[in-house]
Amino acid sequence: MNYKKIKMKARKNIALIAHDNKKQDLLEWVKYNKDSLREHNLYATGTTGLLIQRETGLDVIRFKSGPLGGDQQVGAKIADGEIDFLIFLWDPMEPLPHDVDVKALLRLSVVYNIPVACNRATADFLISSPLMKTEYERLLVDYELHRMETMSERLKD
Repeated sequence: MNYKKIKMKARKNIALIAHDNKKQDLLEWVKYNKDSLREHNLYATGTTGLLIQRETGLDVIRFKSGPLGGDQQVGAKIADGEIDFLIFLWDPMEPLPHDVDVKALLRLSVVYNIPVACNRATADFLISSPLMKTEYERLLVDYELHRMETMSERLKD
């Protein structure tokens, strides 16, 4: 596989998402890490972003609510290289009407090789990493080149 290098700046663009049963967990996590998070650009889906703003005073760029397209808006920002990092506390015990959106968002996070935390323990490890304060080059599979090579091989057959 061929790779491209994508540079993350020292000031990361962090998306924060939490399902209803996990909003309090995320809010507590943000409060605990408020000083660290202040050094980054924060994005969040609708209600989650509003809660964070009200409770912490942190600046948050808000998208629509997840079920109304907010998860997809975050996914688009990941695909455009505008989100570097995702904290997504989702509830594995609660079936959601927008499960396909959640799966698509997590898939994009893997495709674009961004750090993702789906629980507080992982979020703690990520936020405390020394890489949070420095530039970082993440490797991104050059899927376009891979797709072209695959198509070329198919045409030969």
